[in-house]
Amino acid sequence: MTATVISVNADTGHRFSKSVQSAIRLLPGLGVAGDAHCGETVKHRSRVAVDPTQPNLRQVHLLHAELLDELNAAGFDVAPGQMGENVLTRELDLLGLPVGARLRLGADALVQITGLRNPCAQIEAFRPGLLAAVLGRDADGRIVRKAGIMGIVLEGGVVAPGDAITLTLPALPHRALERV
Repeated sequence: MTATVISVNADTGHRFSKSVQSAIRLLPGLGVAGDAHCGETVKHRSRVAVDPTQPNLRQVHLLHAELLDELNAAGFDVAPGQMGENVLTRELDLLGLPVGARLRLGADALVQITGLRNPCAQIEAFRPGLLAAVLGRDADGRIVRKAGIMGIVLEGGVVAPGDAITLTLPALPHRALERV
């Protein structure tokens, strides 16, 4: 199978879920046009409160559809966009990517991966028990965050469901994703 865009989502407000769109436009250095998190500096309210001049390393939120499959099998009833993701993917191990990996989304857009999404309390308000379902522990007892990854837009373009995703890995040694 080929890695594919399943859904694209955006929202002008700072809400937990995003509305499903027929297509989104990624803007270089900014993020998703018309999305509340679009901009050169941080837009997440908690981060703005700490330092509004921080660079926005969370311009695009990507989530793997396999997580929705897992959550729905556990009875959570979660649809595309409801986890706040901009791009829902399938057949790509997002959580296994290293920092600096690049994803070509469709013909033109290029996103560089910056780190893991750190799920916040809003996820628990959305569906009770969901926070625990998107957090786990590895064999060494370290927290595993499964709620997607974040990236910055290097090259802009329109992204739509059905678009192919092409992965380019950075030079070795690879650095594992950490929360951003």
